[in-house]
Amino acid sequence: MSSPSARTGHHEDGDAARDEPVDLSSRLTQDHHQSLKLWLRMLSCTTMIENEIRGRLRVTFGITLPRFDLMAQLERYPQGLRMGELSKRMMVTGGNITGITDQLEQEQLVVRVPDPKDGRAYSVMLTAEGRGAFAEMAAVHEGWIAQLLQDVSGADKTQLIELLSQMKRHLNAADEKKEH
Repeated sequence: MSSPSARTGHHEDGDAARDEPVDLSSRLTQDHHQSLKLWLRMLSCTTMIENEIRGRLRVTFGITLPRFDLMAQLERYPQGLRMGELSKRMMVTGGNITGITDQLEQEQLVVRVPDPKDGRAYSVMLTAEGRGAFAEMAAVHEGWIAQLLQDVSGADKTQLIELLSQMKRHLNAADEKKEH
């Protein structure tokens, strides 16, 4: 590890001309590169896990990841969610939500019901069959995730969760500032 003087550009000989920090541009470039590397590493890990889960869902349950995700959203809200809310939560277009909902409705896993607050709108809810199917898939899914991350220690998982939670709070705060 480098000494504090090497990292900051400060020298122990007291030379005022050498008492300047390392070039700001170099530090910013290094930070930007490190930030990009972090983002790419997170994206890579997420993509690898997502691709594995996507394949396992297809082979084991004959379901796509977007359909599973929609059912997961509905499982959290037994009273149902409006199509626009599903679209927002899943970060996909309303057209995608409509297509996924149509497929799940044909399989009798979800049902559209008139929204009691707005008769022109509909909410989507899991059917009893949908709740049962999702409960089975969710249990197996959780096992798959545990298996994929089994080589990461509990302490490392705790640390990663805390660090990513801090990042999420920071990003949410920055997003709120943009809105105001």
